[in-house]
Amino acid sequence: MGFREHNETPGHWFLFDQNIPTAVDSKLFRADYWQSLGLLSGTAKGRGTTVFVRPQEGEHWALRHYCRGGLIGRLCHDQFIYTGRENTRAWQELRLLKFLRQHNMPVPEPIAAHIIRVGWTYRADLITRVIPNSRDLHHILCERPLTTEQWVNTGKVIARLHQHQVYHHDLNIRNLMLDDQDNVWIIDFDKCRRRNGDNWKKQNLQRLHRSLLKCANSEVNWCWQESDFTLLLQGYQTS
Repeated sequence: MGFREHNETPGHWFLFDQNIPTAVDSKLFRADYWQSLGLLSGTAKGRGTTVFVRPQEGEHWALRHYCRGGLIGRLCHDQFIYTGRENTRAWQELRLLKFLRQHNMPVPEPIAAHIIRVGWTYRADLITRVIPNSRDLHHILCERPLTTEQWVNTGKVIARLHQHQVYHHDLNIRNLMLDDQDNVWIIDFDKCRRRNGDNWKKQNLQRLHRSLLKCANSEVNWCWQESDFTLLLQGYQTS
């Protein structure tokens, strides 16, 4: 998977997979462009909005615009301090996904990143391939429980991520996916990075546990019990 970098106009920069079947320019990162072509297939709400598009037969992409959360997000919704292209969130996420794909990790395939620099700030977007026939574990657990094997496999996949020393900034139940072949995937690597040592790994797992407990207190139908997390830990420890 080779990546190439180029700029379109002053301030617009792209980093992209050289093998994607289309020319890369700024319109690819605009939802209204895809909508005008009738190729927008859906949206998903998160901190921002993820747009799903089908650029051609056999291709299904997720386009995400980087947004801030929390209080600062109300004041500065989608602007970040610019300290060089390699330090931007889009460049870092794309390169981390490339690293993980090279090590056969079940994460989204990166397609292209885009930044628009204005003075000391920038805005950014990322395109990845959609994981076919998959749903996040949050939606699944609102309908049915996972099997013992699915919980154990979830723990194994997280252990593999940690063996590559990758810290997931937002490891929660919505960022774990299950496809129709029972493969577990991890998504959303914004602000994630490789870290030394092991102390942070337990904290990563505790974050996931908190997300399960939070849903247990907020969802009307939540098909989860504490012993399920014990199964996940068993898979993690035996991987």
